[in-house]
Amino acid sequence: MARFRRKFLTPGEQIARIQLPKGKEMFAIVEQRLGYNKMYVRCIDNKIRMGRIPGKYSRRLWVREGDLVLVVPWPVQGEKKCDIINRYSNAQWDWLVRKGKVPAEFR
Repeated sequence: MARFRRKFLTPGEQIARIQLPKGKEMFAIVEQRLGYNKMYVRCIDNKIRMGRIPGKYSRRLWVREGDLVLVVPWPVQGEKKCDIINRYSNAQWDWLVRKGKVPAEFR
């Protein structure tokens, strides 16, 4: 039996720090896992890119389908490939939608 641990905020608890996109970084949603730290992501500019988790993030960044992630397009082949650098919890995702950083229909 698989156990999934979700991070929920208790009433009155606030989110301390959230990494926001800067420069060429953008939000994306994981569409399909391909294995070996690679997956298809749908970016906020409505392009499907192949994302990979770089080696320095691979041990501490666990991503599932449907998660909101922060991606950086590659300098070469940036229209097709990107690196995944951060994953957001459900509470962080709700906060980003409330503050207008992520469109509500992007869910």
